[in-house]
Amino acid sequence: MPDQPTTPVEFAGQAAEAVRAINHTTRAPGDDWQYPGHAYSLIGALAHLSRMLPQAITQALQPVTDAHQADRLIVDGGKDPDEAASSAVQTARVAIGRAQRLAVALDQVHSALSPLGYDTSDDEDDEQPCGEGMCHCYCVGLRHPCGCDCPHADDCDCDFCVAPDPY
Repeated sequence: MPDQPTTPVEFAGQAAEAVRAINHTTRAPGDDWQYPGHAYSLIGALAHLSRMLPQAITQALQPVTDAHQADRLIVDGGKDPDEAASSAVQTARVAIGRAQRLAVALDQVHSALSPLGYDTSDDEDDEQPCGEGMCHCYCVGLRHPCGCDCPHADDCDCDFCVAPDPY
């Protein structure tokens, strides 16, 4: 098992890896990725992530601003540290603004997804009637614990009727 991240850079790498995994696992439908509710949940999580980015960006620049304020910032090629620090802060502000707009846009997508669902009405035709599949008895009277709509008698001795309801 890989070591758990302990530094900000390692945590950011883990977050990037998580997004890569999302990209990979959402390419095709699967048990955990097939319904509109899955999209709603993922977009909600991504919106939450994007709302946290401005703080992460701001705090990522702290070592730069600390070094600059301590007059310890140096720049490759002998360029002016004041200009370099100012450029870094200004471009970070742009990134923060874009992250905030991303969060707003993802919140809008999340809201647009909220009323969406998956029509399962055709799936009802796939249920097997009594006598096929799970239920093998032909009794009458009581609703069957397997969930089928056929009635079953109180005196039925099939495994499904005598077994306690697992639900």
